[in-house]
Amino acid sequence: MMTNPGFGGGGISHALFSLFPIIFGTVFVLVIGTILVKSVKGVSQWSSNNQAERRKEWARVVTKRTQVYGGSGDTSASTDYYVTFELPDRSRLEMKLRGAEYGLLAEGDTGTLDYQGTRFHAFQRE
Repeated sequence: MMTNPGFGGGGISHALFSLFPIIFGTVFVLVIGTILVKSVKGVSQWSSNNQAERRKEWARVVTKRTQVYGGSGDTSASTDYYVTFELPDRSRLEMKLRGAEYGLLAEGDTGTLDYQGTRFHAFQRE
């Protein structure tokens, strides 16, 4: 009697069906783990910024950049806006800004940067 290597007789299909819960479980754990890690990092950064001293000091806009993500298929694209400021001690801070704030700055601008940790509050151009 010959066994059918298809669906009823085991073989490759049986191995795939028995591996499916393991693969699905692994992907599920990775997705949930990634969400948890990003959430913990976000809360940690938020808390760190709240505890940091709010500072106002002279700065120069060194560079601007954008990061576009999403936008495949029927989903819309989103854009994050970043500006790098150089402080008097030559250290640099890259901060995420809203689009309206980003649009008002140009590379080379100098003025007073108001920030708290990595949180941008304002930039008053000279």
